Amino acid sequence: MTWLNESMAWVVENVFQLEPTSRVGASLQFFLYDTIKIFALLSVLIFGISVIQSYFPPERTRRLLGQYKGITASIFSALLGTVTPFCSCSSIPIFIGFTGAGLPLGTTFSFLISSPLVDLASVILLASIFNWQIAIAYVVVGLVLAVLGGGIIEKANMTGEVESFVYGVPNVEAEEIKLTRKERIDFSVAQVKEIIQKIWLYILIGVGIGAFIHNWIPQEVITMLLGQDKWYSVPLATLIGAPMYADIFGTLPIAEALLAKGVGLGTVLAFMMSVTVLSLPSLIMLKKVIKPKLMTLFVSIVIIGIFIIGFGFNEFSYLFI
Repeated sequence: MTWLNESMAWVVENVFQLEPTSRVGASLQFFLYDTIKIFALLSVLIFGISVIQSYFPPERTRRLLGQYKGITASIFSALLGTVTPFCSCSSIPIFIGFTGAGLPLGTTFSFLISSPLVDLASVILLASIFNWQIAIAYVVVGLVLAVLGGGIIEKANMTGEVESFVYGVPNVEAEEIKLTRKERIDFSVAQVKEIIQKIWLYILIGVGIGAFIHNWIPQEVITMLLGQDKWYSVPLATLIGAPMYADIFGTLPIAEALLAKGVGLGTVLAFMMSVTVLSLPSLIMLKKVIKPKLMTLFVSIVIIGIFIIGFGFNEFSYLFI
């Protein structure tokens, strides 16, 4: 979207009377360009995904997942997470519903990992900021982490580590409603409005942080802390990302700025994954649903998975950049 970037440079110079090459001007250009690009792409993508999602209401989805067992169920559940553009906190009520309906824990945890981490919209946005190789690789490793994580939890046989009230959630068999084309469009438009209202602030904050990193923090400072040659960069990025609360769309501008400053690809991906899956608000919510033993296993699986992915991408980043 070179034309948009050039247009924002013109706006900065002629409307705001700032030099686009100055720190303030470059920061404003970065902010305007990324904000417009992300919101425009996101609106179109959420609309398209919501049309697909309208064919898979919760009742139908639960019945479909109930037909499969073991690793196959985890794969289908992880793939389902790619068409549900939710943050980690929004995914937990669906996790409760699936678990309460009797779906295996491995299946529900595959969904819980995949839903905030990977979705179809993220593929396009990642490709627009980085490239298609990175976008596809991110989605693939995210799905692998979701499937393996769910599989390990299933093998651990921790059904008793879920709070008893979850299994007492009423399971109402609602009749599947056939939607007309207009109703599907109305549903998709409503989804765009609802999701944008939930995440717009996180996107603006993420773009603002990205603009600050991109134009105000010297590259040597960033590389000293998170440079690809630093063995601790992946654990540190994971630790920094965990207290934050955002979805993948809010982390993209920050990731873009970090990569431009010389941070390793694996370190950037570790940061993004940590923010989306290990955010403290979502873990606090999840703690009310599952017991400490299962929580510890879940967090350990995700952290180890993020470390492996981060170190792996740092080692083989030349294949993607």
